[in-house]
Amino acid sequence: MNKQEGNRRRVAMRVYGKVQGVFFRASTQEKAQELSLLGFVRNEPDGSVYLEAEGEPATLKQLEQWVHQGPSRAQVEKVEVEEKEGLGKFDGFEQRR
Repeated sequence: MNKQEGNRRRVAMRVYGKVQGVFFRASTQEKAQELSLLGFVRNEPDGSVYLEAEGEPATLKQLEQWVHQGPSRAQVEKVEVEEKEGLGKFDGFEQRR
């Protein structure tokens, strides 16, 4: 567990609705980088989007609030958030396929 500085946490979010094909991954990456978060975002076979993010609790909350809206073309129906164990797994915030 390197990078366990201060209050850093890691969360996973699964986003349901019209969230694929609407630039959700690219927009999430941009927002996460703007917030200096680490992690990744990817499309899931069931049509949802899954992401993990690492950072300060207040900043993670900002990302969570943004994810509930998403980019303008998205229609978010539900967001599940789960706290994860372990830190220091990421070097930046990337889109995965």
